[in-house]
Amino acid sequence: MAKKKVILSFPPRLIQEPVTNVLIRQFDLQITILRAQVRPRERGRMVVEMIGEKQNFDAAFKYLDDKGVQVDPVVQEMRYMPEKCVHCTACVAVCPTHALSVDPQTRELCFEPSKCIICESCIPACSYQAIESQF
Repeated sequence: MAKKKVILSFPPRLIQEPVTNVLIRQFDLQITILRAQVRPRERGRMVVEMIGEKQNFDAAFKYLDDKGVQVDPVVQEMRYMPEKCVHCTACVAVCPTHALSVDPQTRELCFEPSKCIICESCIPACSYQAIESQF
């Protein structure tokens, strides 16, 4: 099994079509939507994690290309700068995936990048600019 995080950019004409359903049913992929922005008559954008067999990815990406869906690897990531952090934990309350947590023994902030969905909720919560989005 392989795992990939990708950004799917949909042209407005595909907003009403069940593209992710096809990826699940026809290509046997497990799809987790990490972040999505879909509005009528605008380009849609979803950050998804896909899990499945390599040959299924290849066929699914061909299907998406044929449909006009742009597929880009996730190259954005969140960067935590512990030297700026005062461990106030304001960011922990807004993190939906618990990528940011408090170590119960040291009472210091912990960041687990593998849990991060790049929602960027933590950025405005941090008064000390200890977290930033990085491309």
